[in-house]
Amino acid sequence: MGQVIGYVPGVFDLFHVGHLNMLRQARELCDVLVAGVVSDEMCLEGKKVAPTVPLAERVEIVGAIGIVDSTYVETSLDKTQAWKDVGFHRLIKGDDWRGTPKGIALEEQMSKVGVEVVYFPYTTHTSSTALRLAIGERVS
Repeated sequence: MGQVIGYVPGVFDLFHVGHLNMLRQARELCDVLVAGVVSDEMCLEGKKVAPTVPLAERVEIVGAIGIVDSTYVETSLDKTQAWKDVGFHRLIKGDDWRGTPKGIALEEQMSKVGVEVVYFPYTTHTSSTALRLAIGERVS
């Protein structure tokens, strides 16, 4: 197959150790790693919450930490579009997706184009949602 291209999608809002762990683990699963940074509009549509950090800054942070080879801005919830644009062989997700309806649907969608979905241990103690709640409590 040559070089294995991995793709790790995420919002990467309020960048934290969970994001760092995700990128480090994804790096070990491929030769070339592309981080898919979800656009503000797609985050709002998919997660029903707007990111705190602007898209350009999230892309800059993810690209600057020296783990990924490139970044890609996701402007569609359909991962097939990202696959067409990037050409990845593995899509890497946290294991909080494994066995869920959205994870099963993703696996089915990606298998149609020959992409393997690989899961890594999700960092449960830190999340952007938890950070937002903590910040909100201190501000109030």
